[in-house]
Amino acid sequence: MLRLPAVSGRFYPSDPLELTALIRKFTKIAPPFERARVRACLVPHAGYVYSGHIAGAVLARIPIPSRILILGVRHFPRGEQAAILSNGAWRTPLGDAAIDEPLAAALQRACPLLREDSVAHSAEHSLEVQLPFLQVLVPGFTFVPIALGTVRFEDLVIVGQAIGQVLASLHDDVLLLTTSDLNHYEDDATTRVKDHKAIDQLLAFNPRGLYDICRSESISMCGLGPSVAMLTALNSLGVKKAQLAKYATSADVSGDRDAVVGYAGMLFS
Repeated sequence: MLRLPAVSGRFYPSDPLELTALIRKFTKIAPPFERARVRACLVPHAGYVYSGHIAGAVLARIPIPSRILILGVRHFPRGEQAAILSNGAWRTPLGDAAIDEPLAAALQRACPLLREDSVAHSAEHSLEVQLPFLQVLVPGFTFVPIALGTVRFEDLVIVGQAIGQVLASLHDDVLLLTTSDLNHYEDDATTRVKDHKAIDQLLAFNPRGLYDICRSESISMCGLGPSVAMLTALNSLGVKKAQLAKYATSADVSGDRDAVVGYAGMLFS
């Protein structure tokens, strides 16, 4: 199937030249600079005007392999709780990005919870907004899209363990690109406190701690599910090093500090 863009012209520019120039701007880092290999990263998925600089600060710092697993959110209450697409391509203003069919098949064999579902992906922006960055930075990449709507900890662990199992079995590199925004629509000061409680658990590779702190402290981290699954996978792979590359809130762009969204860019190696 060909999945057409759902948020082009809203979350990011629809003009290919404008879009490419904006991504180049977000991913330009002054020398001296050395890219470091990572197994996974966490990036936001808001409109580029608010969070593109965070995603750029992460993706510019790493050598991106040609195979990528994008673990995103199912924001809308339609479709499967753990939705995967295993064939076809996704279109953006920069062209078509092909799905990695062998990787998708391996993930489905390892995790029966992953169900083929185009409905959950049809209007979901969290995965779509990652693709233009990847098309500019690593032309010809293939990817697997997974959108998680479940908030059951046990299900997230099952998904994460399966991802870790599949990634451990491969001979070539696959980047686990996970996407989440952090706390939503509280004042800037409150959001920064809440966000760093979640970030501390991410830095500690603690999926249970992240899940519990978000629930107990009402931290409205929309990608809690993907992040728990990511940490579970990384723990199974023996990944030990985490780094906060950049943090900001929407207030840093808009100036509105009464109702903000938090964004973190993180690297896991």
